[in-house]
Amino acid sequence: MFLRPNHRLKDGKDHTYWSLVETVRTPDGPRQRTLCYLGELNSSSQSRWLKTVEVFNEAGESHQLKLFPSAVEPPADDPCVARVLVNKVRLERTRQFGGCYLGLHLWKQLALDRFFEERLDADRAEVPWSRVAAVLAINRLCAPGSELAIEECWYPATAMEDLLSIGEGKLNDTRLYRCLDKLLPEKTRMEQHLKRKYGELFEAQFEVLLYDLTSTYVEGAAEANPMMRRGYSRDHRPDCEQLVIALIVNHEGFPFSYEVFNGNRADVSTMEAMLAVAVSSAIPSQPITPSNTSTGNRLGTTVSEASRKLPINTQVRANTSPKDSSKLLVCERVT
Repeated sequence: MFLRPNHRLKDGKDHTYWSLVETVRTPDGPRQRTLCYLGELNSSSQSRWLKTVEVFNEAGESHQLKLFPSAVEPPADDPCVARVLVNKVRLERTRQFGGCYLGLHLWKQLALDRFFEERLDADRAEVPWSRVAAVLAINRLCAPGSELAIEECWYPATAMEDLLSIGEGKLNDTRLYRCLDKLLPEKTRMEQHLKRKYGELFEAQFEVLLYDLTSTYVEGAAEANPMMRRGYSRDHRPDCEQLVIALIVNHEGFPFSYEVFNGNRADVSTMEAMLAVAVSSAIPSQPITPSNTSTGNRLGTTVSEASRKLPINTQVRANTSPKDSSKLLVCERVT
């Protein structure tokens, strides 16, 4: 809010009329709205208006704002006025806030803060492990990168330190890696928790499940990882050691479970393990008649064999794309 002078030449004489103006936000952007016209003001009237103006907010509460237009010198002895040397003003340690704040809000809306506090914070640490887990998850949402990149680049440039009340210099890549080790044993319970929250928030259905495989390779011998093996490479790098990753999603594309297999694991041999995961995690127990549709190939035979070991409340279908060897596993609840 400020006083706006309006100059008008009348009868060869310059007249100054004053109006009280405030800036408001509109759907089309910020706009200035005139609250009242004050007319011509003599020196005493202008001084009273410039001294204080009572402003009412939407709640009806009032407070006093100092109004000093650029053409008027503020009182030198006013304790509420601070003089600033504009050419000396500089920004220090600017940080990203919006994306981090949204990520933390989603983290809390999914109740993951309470989930990890109950399971990880029993082990006392300088930085609670539940907060380190929040940093890892929000980084994947805002700017996915390695743990080293989080420590050196992303984390110092964000407001996560203040949002999560983490002490300065307390987060490093070693702590991030140790947190990953603590998250792994909670994998199944975390998947079940997210599936339940996703269903509550969006009324999602998990009666139809889709399943497929991919692989990822590394350069080098990878001798310290016994799961790294040479096998069928979807990246056309048969010379590299690799892992096979299986992912299950619902028909809306929500991923709620994954498994990692040896790099030389045959695709058809993963079916039974993934069926067990799908049934235990997503399909309610209701008395139904089991059935399966085989495609007549090796994959269909594997589904038939695996379905005999499942509860009698599961219907399983498997399809193989004619263009490639990718698989589509569909587990349905039949009423």
